Amino acid sequence: MEIYLVGGAVRDALLGLPVKDRDWVVVGATPEALTAQGYLPVGKDFPVFLHPKTKEEYALARTERKTAPGYHGFAVHAAPDVTLEEDLARRDLTINSIAVRAESASAQGLLDHPTTPAPRFWKTRGALVDPFGGQQDMAAKVLRHVTLAFREDPVRILRVARLAARFADFTVAPQTLQLMREMVAQGEADHLVAERVWQELAKGLMENTPSRMFEVLRDCGALARLLPEVNQLWGVPQRADYHPEIDTGAHLLLVLNMSARLQAPLTVRLACLFHDLGKGNTPAHILPRHIGHEERGARLLKGICERLRVPTDCRELADVVAREHGNIHRSTDFNAAALIRLLERCDALRKPQRFIQILQACECDARGRLGLDEVPYPQRPRLLAVLGAAQSVATPLIAERAIATGASGKQIGDLIQQARIQAIQACLLLENN
Repeated sequence: MEIYLVGGAVRDALLGLPVKDRDWVVVGATPEALTAQGYLPVGKDFPVFLHPKTKEEYALARTERKTAPGYHGFAVHAAPDVTLEEDLARRDLTINSIAVRAESASAQGLLDHPTTPAPRFWKTRGALVDPFGGQQDMAAKVLRHVTLAFREDPVRILRVARLAARFADFTVAPQTLQLMREMVAQGEADHLVAERVWQELAKGLMENTPSRMFEVLRDCGALARLLPEVNQLWGVPQRADYHPEIDTGAHLLLVLNMSARLQAPLTVRLACLFHDLGKGNTPAHILPRHIGHEERGARLLKGICERLRVPTDCRELADVVAREHGNIHRSTDFNAAALIRLLERCDALRKPQRFIQILQACECDARGRLGLDEVPYPQRPRLLAVLGAAQSVATPLIAERAIATGASGKQIGDLIQQARIQAIQACLLLENN
């Protein structure tokens, strides 16, 4: 029995990146042999075991054969006669098809300390197993499929796009991109289930250059199948006072990258992705203006979130940003009454932390208009100050005094509203002075 470290852990160590999750493959063993050593079986579709001490996953070397469309349609063969090279051949990309012997991977705690020279240690001792040229592609910064078996799993389309977002200086090999296009044309992407699309989409949005994910998906045609509402943004002109030389699709990529530079959470990044959906449906006769795109976008957003089963927190934040980002951009011209109405529509008084994220998404949009890092966004501090002023109103005291005078529910609400407007007016007056 031989054990190897495989996949992303080896790739990241060779690239000098921190190693997070470690996957191990066992060659020449049976399930019975592993359970006899205390490994706990957990795999449903193929033999996977948890190490008795580390609880890391150990999978028996296996081969896969396509039996039906989609990514569930596989027949798995795991047996002692499956070689390491056969197991590596079923993997997606060459940079993920490198293995290291377990004794070398664990030696001197190299993987626990990413700054140590693990790659040099492995190479000098001949511990690396790289039958498909992963190191060569790593040096050339190329994402390349291992074999034609790549086209049997549509999830790999999403995974390549996600890795392109992580390794933004890597390019997708032309042959691999062509395979992805063929997979889309053959309908493989249509078999992806909502949960897996959302999972990969969320991971890609959290990478350092999320725009790359959508560039790759668009290049291979998958974006039009998975997110046609987003794909429609390309070719639609921006308003001249935003960024006249780019379209709304290019603007979207700038906004996504700005969200990464601001280290925004997933909720904010998803809101950035979906904030301008309505521009893709702008009637031609009013272009390059986009009158009413906020409400159109909110309707499209609802359909996407239902289709992909987007988590509630992401869905709600994206909805507010889609509907209100234009008003938030224009809020520097609003009076106190208009500002309190904006806060109420954003539910800022009840959910101030979410409002902070709403403002961050709007800031990404505004700064992404020019693709510059140092574009000021005064709306954010101003609206936070306005929110603070509104929150400072002692609503219980106002209600108590109003009840003592026989006021009704609506009258009490009006009194609180007026007090908040006055507090905001005082805040604006202080700001102007």
